Amino acid sequence: MNRYVPPGPLGMGGAPLGNLFDRIPEPVAAAAMDAAWQAGIRHFDTAPHYGAGLSELRMGAMLRQKPRGEFAISTKIGRLLHAADDVPEHDEGFVGAQPFRRSIDYSAAGAHRSTEDSLQRLGLSRIDIVYIHDVSEDWHGPAWIYRFREAMEGAAKALTELRRAGVIKAWGLGVNKVEPCLAALEAADPDLFLVAGRYTLLDHTALEKLFPACAARGVRVVLGGPYNSGLLAGGTTFNYETAPPELAARAKALREVCARHGVDLKAAALQFCTAHPVVAAAIPGARNPDEVRENAAMMKAPIPGALWGDLKQQGLIPGHAPTPEGA
Repeated sequence: MNRYVPPGPLGMGGAPLGNLFDRIPEPVAAAAMDAAWQAGIRHFDTAPHYGAGLSELRMGAMLRQKPRGEFAISTKIGRLLHAADDVPEHDEGFVGAQPFRRSIDYSAAGAHRSTEDSLQRLGLSRIDIVYIHDVSEDWHGPAWIYRFREAMEGAAKALTELRRAGVIKAWGLGVNKVEPCLAALEAADPDLFLVAGRYTLLDHTALEKLFPACAARGVRVVLGGPYNSGLLAGGTTFNYETAPPELAARAKALREVCARHGVDLKAAALQFCTAHPVVAAAIPGARNPDEVRENAAMMKAPIPGALWGDLKQQGLIPGHAPTPEGA
């Protein structure tokens, strides 16, 4: 089976454009999308969850002006949106989102409705990739197993039919954990996974089991959160919380090694995670055009091969992790 592979190595994640943690003015959001296109980015990811549809609206506003065959768009199912007058200013991490409440729904009917709703918000005739969103323990606690079963018996079958009919090109899971992905490989026939934060310079969780299992099935991986929410980009957070001391110390050590080689840590972070052969792309988010342009520059920045050897020698990355060829 020839599975669809989205454009890479750099895409754009859409959570910030949903006003994640802070409002983004409309002109700034539009400028960020325009900067992404001008930088050659052709892979865009969004979700109904991001600003209760706001990210989809903003991405679609630019993308529907472009030739449809020149870009890939992914969105997600798992949350349905319902109009409401009492949505708070701060809601599930998003600020000033659209006036909709979210409800969890991993059924086949929910997948069909969510996909159709996303098409209307995007203003596009088709979606390339649909991910089943957050069907994992970090969102559902121990009950994630039951949610996962619901998704495999409902949404996964619906998306497989949509793929067979040519309505979408591919489907998978969009999660922050590797366990649901491994389970999905056993339970269904996904094409790719969007995994956030589990293969970075700081977190190598996906390397040992998930990547070999994907390689064996011809399944590719898209990586979200390549900066681990900020710690690898000069911030102090890891997975959107204050980084524990041991991870802050590792980030400091990584930064020091990079500095000795004249390399920006963000460049090393992006190029490391996309060097693995199962990785199709990394999709860091961006809040403004400057961040978009910086991500594009970091992906192309020259990095001497000796950097990777030093990182392995100091035990900062696994010795068997694939690394880019030295510039």
